[in-house]
Amino acid sequence: MTTGIEHRAELLAGAAVLLAAAGFLVWGFGEGLARETGYEVRASFPDVDGVAVGTEVRLAGVRVGRVSDVQLNPDTYMADARLTIPGNIALPADSAALIQTDGLLGGAYILIQPGGSPENLAPGDEIEDVQGAVSLLSLMMKFVDSQAQDEGDQP
Repeated sequence: MTTGIEHRAELLAGAAVLLAAAGFLVWGFGEGLARETGYEVRASFPDVDGVAVGTEVRLAGVRVGRVSDVQLNPDTYMADARLTIPGNIALPADSAALIQTDGLLGGAYILIQPGGSPENLAPGDEIEDVQGAVSLLSLMMKFVDSQAQDEGDQP
């Protein structure tokens, strides 16, 4: 038989656990729910492995924006990404967008390499110089295959 004090303690402990869980949910999803402000530019990649809505866009290693949308273009079979860039950052029209990874097991991000054009990208413009994601697994398989062929060529 439980006393009123034990019942009240269990109720308070359960409420504390629920509040902590709600706090973690707000903290974890809060950054993803925050809407980026600025202007959008487009980039069409042959491969966007590891890139999704919310992926960081970096300039000189500093996060300056996020990917706001990724969709397959049925006409070109390319992945069209929309990048939200802050309004105070003007990108030259000949800038490049490259998909990079943070180390061997790190996540992907889009690196913007600014060009030297005197004209800037306007909202809705497309970054035409792109480099898609490089698959580490396919690179390793090519290396293994080349090593096997080299060993087969030796007498």
